[in-house]
Amino acid sequence: MRVPDAAAAMSALCDPPGAASPPRPPPSAQELAQEVKAFLSGVDPAHGTKLSAQDHARCALLLLRSLPPARHAALQHLRGLFDEQVCAHLLARDSPGAPGAGNAALEEVVQEVQRVLADFVRANPKAWAPVVSAWSIELMGQLSSKYAGRHGVPHAASLNELLQLWMSCKATRTLMDIYTQCLSAMIGGCPDACVDALLDTSVQHSPHFDWVVAHIGSSFPNTIISRVLSCGLKDFCAHGAAPGELLFPGAGADKRVPKIASVVGILGHLASRHSGSIKQELLRMFHESLGPARDQHQKATVPFLLQLAVMSPALLGTVSAELVDSLKPPVLNQLHQHFASLPREELDNTVSIVVHLICQTSAGAHRILQFLVNTAMPASVITAPGPPLQDGVREACDRVIQLLLLNLQKLVYNRGSPNPAEAPLPRPVPFLDALRPHVRELCVETLRLERKRFLWQHQLLALLAVYSAPHCATDALFHLLTLARTQDELALATQLHAVLSSCLTDLLPATVKTCVCQIHAGRLPDAQVAQLFRNLASVVQGDTGDGGPAMGPQLGPVLARHLHDLSQLLLHRDAEVAEAACLLLSVLPLPRAPAPAQLLGTVRAASHQFFLVLRHQNAANLGCSSRLLARLSAVSPAAAKAVLQQLVEGALRRGNAELFGASPEKPSQGEESGNGGAGVSLLDTNRRFTAAVNFSGGVWSVFHAGVIGRGLKAPPGRGERPPEELANNIQTFLSLLLRCSRGARAGEAGSSGLHPEAAKAVAAALVENVCPEASGAELTWPPEEQARGTVERDLRICRRFRDHPLLFPLLRLVAAGRPALCYCSVLLRGLLASLMAHWEACRDNGTTGSPWHLQASCALVAAMAEGSLLPPVLGNMHELFPHLAPFEVHLLLLSLWDYLRENSPLPQKFTFQPERGLFLRDFSRDGDVGKHLAVLHSVLHKNIHRLGLLAGRFCP
Repeated sequence: MRVPDAAAAMSALCDPPGAASPPRPPPSAQELAQEVKAFLSGVDPAHGTKLSAQDHARCALLLLRSLPPARHAALQHLRGLFDEQVCAHLLARDSPGAPGAGNAALEEVVQEVQRVLADFVRANPKAWAPVVSAWSIELMGQLSSKYAGRHGVPHAASLNELLQLWMSCKATRTLMDIYTQCLSAMIGGCPDACVDALLDTSVQHSPHFDWVVAHIGSSFPNTIISRVLSCGLKDFCAHGAAPGELLFPGAGADKRVPKIASVVGILGHLASRHSGSIKQELLRMFHESLGPARDQHQKATVPFLLQLAVMSPALLGTVSAELVDSLKPPVLNQLHQHFASLPREELDNTVSIVVHLICQTSAGAHRILQFLVNTAMPASVITAPGPPLQDGVREACDRVIQLLLLNLQKLVYNRGSPNPAEAPLPRPVPFLDALRPHVRELCVETLRLERKRFLWQHQLLALLAVYSAPHCATDALFHLLTLARTQDELALATQLHAVLSSCLTDLLPATVKTCVCQIHAGRLPDAQVAQLFRNLASVVQGDTGDGGPAMGPQLGPVLARHLHDLSQLLLHRDAEVAEAACLLLSVLPLPRAPAPAQLLGTVRAASHQFFLVLRHQNAANLGCSSRLLARLSAVSPAAAKAVLQQLVEGALRRGNAELFGASPEKPSQGEESGNGGAGVSLLDTNRRFTAAVNFSGGVWSVFHAGVIGRGLKAPPGRGERPPEELANNIQTFLSLLLRCSRGARAGEAGSSGLHPEAAKAVAAALVENVCPEASGAELTWPPEEQARGTVERDLRICRRFRDHPLLFPLLRLVAAGRPALCYCSVLLRGLLASLMAHWEACRDNGTTGSPWHLQASCALVAAMAEGSLLPPVLGNMHELFPHLAPFEVHLLLLSLWDYLRENSPLPQKFTFQPERGLFLRDFSRDGDVGKHLAVLHSVLHKNIHRLGLLAGRFCP
């Protein structure tokens, strides 16, 4: 008599108040008894034949609809129906030509099952939705796992193909629709039962069940995300996970907390398209757990979220950046209070997990680092708004940073394998990978030298350089060398090198190459280029304080390999860069055998830099430039010759010559024409003038001589530089020439003498620049008649000496390196001939009326006497010139010409004296000099009243 009662109960369950009446009346008790017997035996009671699968399934549906106690048995039987339909579908898919009548019948029954279950859920969702959803989701998991290894079923990793396969199957698609309907019906109430079933099935059948999670998650993203996290938190607390007790993957987390892996898997599937919703939900859970009224679930929220982050790097990357931004002082204070009550062991475990998560974080790594550093040790320029942080918060961040650096050090230095043949790929550190683009920012922060901050960041720079060698190592050193402005800041670069040089090879060559490439690519401002050169010079000199001497001896030779590249910067448009490059090159150990082309380019650039600095009168830069040229001349004799030649050529060049008192260059014809018509051609004017006037038949000719009022040509000025500056420039230049001439052969000549080869190079440069067409001319002195054919050249030589006051000191310098003055024979002849012609034509009463010619005559004779071209008795006659008449000076110079014609200035007449280290000339071998003293003695006799005191100096 219990069957009718059961039928009534089933009717009440299926037909709540207000529900629509079923299409047919419920079966009687006798009919139900027959259906139960048929269901259990599988035989038709009326005909005694075996029930088909379709009839058997309809019998189960009848019992499911009418007899509540048979509900579980009926649902269990329907599992076989769905299994059979899936098998038939896969067979039909593998054999497209096979008959599908049986499969169509199964699909019809499956559709009927869906209709019945949908009616149940729609009629009473609270009672039927949990049961039906659990049945459908569990069945999908069983079917997915059962047929996962079948031929033709895609691999679990091919999620899209697997989803297409199962959604094309009537049975699995029906199960998915049933579960979706149940979940939709429970969203407004409490869908935890449906989500719990999803999690339980995911635990058992993952990864073959992932296609179900992906489809349901995309259909109900917000509901699935929130409820999955909620159910996961409940399971985390239910399995006895303490608030500070966290488990690493593989350390028993899946066994201790079964659903945690499913939560991670489901959220991982949804993260690709719904990362924003996941992030909002995680942040909401985090902030709500810090509220004042906290139950057991709220206390376990933070450990639960940490556990999720440990098991899922994707979730960690989704939320890390925004989580750091939300950690304002009030939140940090609440978080500190939240963990203050934990035991020491659990707190240490939590801190270790936090450090581990930071090491595995790539998204927002630089922001996380800034947050930790600013919280543990605020910078002097940072003012935190709002309430102040508690001391415990700063101490905690300080501890996290120290543990983070320690953990990173272990990860970086333990990446290798003792056996290189079995060494696996290096284990990546996402935190350091994400910091690679921020090397410059780290260097800038390090160079601020603020308390503990720069120590932390300097240590992190070293770890990042080792981890990402060689590029990050060279970049870090490059930025530190470029941005350092004080010796304390520069010491950080040398300290970093000391750390890296023990484990990285070729660090300095790569760094210097990076510097050169960055400079020539134009990626650095001029001010930073200059600062880089000054810092490199300080390191090479060892003036960096801590660690400098270890880096300097290694850096110098490496920089010397780039001599050509660095020397080109001496010609930089920015004077500060050129001066800094000169400072660097002046302290480098130059290569012993540089390429001739590179050496010549360096010499030219250094010479140009010298004159540029001399123009600005900067003593410090002038010293660097002089030192560079002197060191270049010490490389080899050829280098010394090139330096001397470039200096002499540069000193006589237009623009530089004015530094030594030379007359400004005359303007060109075009410039004169533009200045008030001063450049009008008289030839053109006369042509027009004679064409307009008829002068035929007469003996007179008329020429246009210009326009009255133009006046005489303005005399050439000497510039506006004061005489003291000109004298100082000349003395500086001559000192440099003397220093460079001794560079390559410092031990071959006496300490007070000039090496003959260096003096010869200066002499050749003088001839080439003063009178280029006379280069290589004969050294023998021509007779006076032959000299008349070179009047134009002689006048040009005299004009050059008059325009360039530096030439006479250069002659004296050449004369000091006997017998080098012999190679200036053509200049001496031209100058002497021009001076003789002037004194012969001069009609003044005394020589003081021609001051320049008097000075030139004295300087010429003194230079020839210094160079041993004249014997002492003739070399002293220039002392008489200021007291004589012009014609007397002409006679004396003519006597000198005769002596030089008979005794030509030839290097062969000089003999080297090893004991003195000098070339000397024995004038006794040249014959009797007395015959050339007649004019001199006559002039002395005539002017004995004025020159009596000097007469004793002119006795042979």
